[in-house]
Amino acid sequence: MSYASRYPLLAQCPTPADLRQLEQERLPELCDELRGYLVESVAKTGGHLGASLGTIELTVALHYVFDTPRDRLVWDVGHQTYGHKILTGRAERMHTMRKQGGLAGFTKREESEYDTFGVGHSSTSISAALGMAMAARARDESRKCVAVIGDGAMTAGMAFEAMNNAGDWKADMLVVLNDNDMSISPNVGALNKYLTRILSSQTYASAREGGKKVLEHLPGPMWELARRAEEHAKGMVAPGTLFEELGFNYYGPVDGHDINELVHVLENLKAMKGPLLLHAVTQKGKGYKPAEDDALALHAVTPFDPATGDKLPAAGNGKPGGPSYTQVFGEWLCDMAEIDPRLAGITPAMREGSGLVEFHKRFPDRYFDVGIAEQHAVTLAAGLACEGIKPVVAIYSTFLQRGYDQMVHDVVLQKLPVLFAIDRAGLVGADGPTHAGSFDVAYMRCLPEMVIMAPADENECRQMLYTGFLHSGPAAVRYPRGSGPGVAVEREMRALPIGRAELRREGDGELALLAFGTLVEPAAALARELDATLVNMRFVKPLDEALIVAMAARHRLLVTLEEASLAGGAGEAIAALLQERELQTPLLNIALPDRFIEHGSREQLLCECGLDLHGIRQRTREFMDKRTGAPTPAATATARMQTLGRVS
Repeated sequence: MSYASRYPLLAQCPTPADLRQLEQERLPELCDELRGYLVESVAKTGGHLGASLGTIELTVALHYVFDTPRDRLVWDVGHQTYGHKILTGRAERMHTMRKQGGLAGFTKREESEYDTFGVGHSSTSISAALGMAMAARARDESRKCVAVIGDGAMTAGMAFEAMNNAGDWKADMLVVLNDNDMSISPNVGALNKYLTRILSSQTYASAREGGKKVLEHLPGPMWELARRAEEHAKGMVAPGTLFEELGFNYYGPVDGHDINELVHVLENLKAMKGPLLLHAVTQKGKGYKPAEDDALALHAVTPFDPATGDKLPAAGNGKPGGPSYTQVFGEWLCDMAEIDPRLAGITPAMREGSGLVEFHKRFPDRYFDVGIAEQHAVTLAAGLACEGIKPVVAIYSTFLQRGYDQMVHDVVLQKLPVLFAIDRAGLVGADGPTHAGSFDVAYMRCLPEMVIMAPADENECRQMLYTGFLHSGPAAVRYPRGSGPGVAVEREMRALPIGRAELRREGDGELALLAFGTLVEPAAALARELDATLVNMRFVKPLDEALIVAMAARHRLLVTLEEASLAGGAGEAIAALLQERELQTPLLNIALPDRFIEHGSREQLLCECGLDLHGIRQRTREFMDKRTGAPTPAATATARMQTLGRVS
């Protein structure tokens, strides 16, 4: 059956303009179709399911009431925007979601005029919508600006910074707080519906503003008494005092799954001016029982059986089924905590993703989840370190960017012993450029006395974490998403000599490969093919300068390999060292290109960037041929082996 025959009403609404032609009584039917198609499409592609299911009615209501894209709709994070994509002309491309060349997993300005702001990191929506509201006022344009933010994203300080600014500026904007934690506001029923409708009505708004004008002429004490009386009355029926203090008029809570109620309230709010906040209570995974029963497990999914919610078997990639680097970290953290009672684990709302579930269970008093607040996480670690605690900050590379000033000013400047366990370093695959860990080497390498390590395998990751934990100053271990080459992890922990690389293979003196982290494995295969020397560099900072100089002296050509940005990377550090020592050995730096890498599978992206074995081999051969003016003996031998079918 075709898409149109399975979802006839949805097919009639390829754009929000078409949606707004529907009679309101048909919106519940449309929501059912949208929810069904969302489950069907994500079951095939994988992606973020639970949050998008929870915002179906909210998405439909916003596009139904507001004149998008003329009215600006700004989403936070983007996990919840799959329904938005379907309603904005992308329904029949959902099968390409998060695939190379297909739809992005988050909103993206280049993808659609309805994606007014690109997202991926949290807590940006209010700031962006405020900027749009300011621009509209400056241009004397009549348009609405709406920010949709989740209760999780509201834990970040940036959201409150923006609200404070918006309230002071009296911006004409609406913030929709999508509260999908039912324990916060469980009492959503007839009374709350009634109060919300009253509070958002023109009658109430007019009376409220009129009352202000009358009361403002009263003596100071009487005005303050009246103001406090109003706040007290509203505080008894709605948890909005904090938002009111920031300058927002608060409305809610409203049932975020009652489409008719949402439309009614939003129409009232659309006619109002100034900073407004609507508190909508939703359920993550709403309408799909497996997701309702386990919202966490079905937050981000791989392809699954839509009838049961069960994960489908993953296609094999030829790698051994060993532990992921995240699991290696989680096991090390528990083992280290058993040995050293000073250890504390810190995460900015990434307990599952960063591998801290078991640590939380076993050492609850030493586990600190600070919410989506990376800046606070880093400075909290610094404060703990000042008092003799040994903090380990478990964080994704892309999210550590948000705490960079704190890393510089609060940790490194003070030489505090904080260990950063940096997950998702390098390419991350389907999540794309917003989540890629491309820049951590560049932004940490410039910090004085920072120790930066990149493990080549699972066991080396464990030993590096131990090394960093014992170090008396700031240290970082950067490791990739997924599993490694399948090296057995030793239980015994051994500290590595800081700044010491590992010579893994001696070659014929023609070429030396200086590889970091994940690229040691393909470099080893290439070294065998070309009879090249291979060095597992281990440390991005401090570099093993003595070994690098020795390699430059003993080899005609050098190649560095790293899964990090070329600009500011370890290869540039080695180039600077050679220049400083006045060594003329030709050097090729192979790294991530100087551009953002779009989404796709990790294997596809490595190939695109020339960081798979084929790409590394090709660039190395070209470098060798160019430097000699003719094929080198090693290149000739490799070409001959290829002809015989012995090299892939």
